Amino acid sequence: MATKGEVKKEVFESEEDLAVSLAKYTAQLSDKFCKERGAFSVVLSGGSLINSLRKLVEPPYIDSIEWSKWHVFWLDERVVPKDHVDSNYKLAYDGLLSKVPILPDNVYAINDALSAEAAAEDYETRLRHLVKSNVIDISAASGFPKFDLQLLGMGPDGHVASLFPGHPLVKENEKWVTFIKDSPKPPPERITFTFPVINSSAYIALVVTGAAEAGAVQNALGNSQNSEKLPVAMVSPEGELAWFLDTAAASKL
Repeated sequence: MATKGEVKKEVFESEEDLAVSLAKYTAQLSDKFCKERGAFSVVLSGGSLINSLRKLVEPPYIDSIEWSKWHVFWLDERVVPKDHVDSNYKLAYDGLLSKVPILPDNVYAINDALSAEAAAEDYETRLRHLVKSNVIDISAASGFPKFDLQLLGMGPDGHVASLFPGHPLVKENEKWVTFIKDSPKPPPERITFTFPVINSSAYIALVVTGAAEAGAVQNALGNSQNSEKLPVAMVSPEGELAWFLDTAAASKL
């Protein structure tokens, strides 16, 4: 296990190099947790992250990863039908899940027939059952679920999950999953993991590409003059935080 607060940062010349390294990192953690726990709990995000995972569907990983032991969750989700263009589930299904032999019962999408509030409660209830059955680990330190790997992206404003700068949900510290109806970025209704769940993770990969994100990366990692702590700067897992940056995203460091 990585030590608390261990932060790694890698800057890649190209997004292609980043994708190669991210696939290797994910595959190594899959191997580690499948051996140790007999399962691998993985949390996906939306945005460009799924494209950055594209090397997992190619050799050697498509054949070497124990896909049947993967359990897939979402960091946040838009409250839209699963076949909607804004659905993070659809993004992951089209780009990753439909191309690898993960068991359908091990893919935990939100119930898109419910309201945002009810969908968040339903997702948390399902997580609690999976903690009881040891599919998801529990953090001895925090009492929150301890996912093996959370794969996070970031917006140019420094938001992670659906936790936006200055929004009250950034401070939510009791719920595992909560909902937002006034997202500053459309669509407005979403569910999201809270920071205690994000920060109870064993490993977090923060994957950031593009010059538009350079200011927020600087806020989190550099000597930014901006005194406001962006949500991305609050990511601090129990285990290891690994930044995967391209040169554009790291240009202000």
